[in-house]
Amino acid sequence: MQMLCHKALARLAARHQWSCVCRAALLGVLVVLGLGAAMAQAPADPPLTQETLLKEVGAWMQQTQQLSPGQFDFAPLDSRVKVQPCDRPLVMDLPFATRETVRVRCLGASSWQLYLRAIIKNPAPKQATAPANPVPAIAANLPPPAPAAAANPPAVAPASPNPAPVARRKVVVGTQLLRAGTVLSAALLQETEQAATGLDNSAVTSIKDVENAEVVRDIPAGTPLRSYDVRRAILVKQGQLVMLTIGQGSGFAIVARVEALQDGRMGDQIRLKNPESGRLLSGVVTGPNAAKGL
Repeated sequence: MQMLCHKALARLAARHQWSCVCRAALLGVLVVLGLGAAMAQAPADPPLTQETLLKEVGAWMQQTQQLSPGQFDFAPLDSRVKVQPCDRPLVMDLPFATRETVRVRCLGASSWQLYLRAIIKNPAPKQATAPANPVPAIAANLPPPAPAAAANPPAVAPASPNPAPVARRKVVVGTQLLRAGTVLSAALLQETEQAATGLDNSAVTSIKDVENAEVVRDIPAGTPLRSYDVRRAILVKQGQLVMLTIGQGSGFAIVARVEALQDGRMGDQIRLKNPESGRLLSGVVTGPNAAKGL
């Protein structure tokens, strides 16, 4: 009796286990079929076309650049460019300093970017509005009224009966045409006065300043001599005989004819030689072919 009871319980357990397995399998099949049906019923995302892309970029331009739809347009993309889908919202910006280039990027799994050329149209010029108080045409063409004469015209100061004297300066001029290379002497020069207005500041004022000097350019008669018109002339030339004066100013003077061993200008110290004795001497040039002993 006991054995019959055990067999009966084993059969019931086996049947119950098989029933559980079948139920689990059947539930799994139903879940898979349900998910598949749900996926089949979910609508797919529409593909991204050039038209859709341009609409999105246009909306972005209106929002960020404050442009109306009639103020801009886009250059058409190349027909060979295929717009790829993007699983995220598109990102747009202006990568350059102008608004003519818009960069469109997809930061999703596909990760792509495109550049669109925007054509910004000039806004319509505003029409000039008429002034609030228009000036009549007749009044607009009239010349401006002449200024009223002054009641009391300014008095004109009378001319001074004694005008201020014109400042004058003493200058040195040539009494004749002075050729370049001429050695100046008192016989060729004259001191006179001329108006100081417009006179060169380098004008010579004394004959002694340029006596025995050499003219470096042609100077017309009556033209004031300037300091840069003359230079120190060579008064003693090498090999010429020079009148050498010794002891002048001490109560006696000895004059001797000596030979110059070098050129000399006024005030230069030069070497001399006595042609009779051969003795070497030194002297200072005092004029043309003249020197004084040291």
